[in-house]
Amino acid sequence: MSEPPISVTVKLFAAYQEAYGVPELVLEFPPGTPVVAVRDRLIAEHPELDCWRDITRFGINLDFVDPQTPLQPGDEVVLIPPVSGG
Repeated sequence: MSEPPISVTVKLFAAYQEAYGVPELVLEFPPGTPVVAVRDRLIAEHPELDCWRDITRFGINLDFVDPQTPLQPGDEVVLIPPVSGG
């Protein structure tokens, strides 16, 4: 018997928010999925985001994390592309 999917909230910033037109998404993934899969799914849905693939950082529940960090039910995920400003 397979485990049910887990649900995470994805906060979108900069180019990711521009591509989706919303500040956050709620997505489901299989248990044990690494946070990098969130980025990969968003890029698969919006290929124009591919230029951010290698320079996006990851956060879970207000902490920066390694791309291979597994998602947990209810996590709040942020994808942080470089931003400029002054």
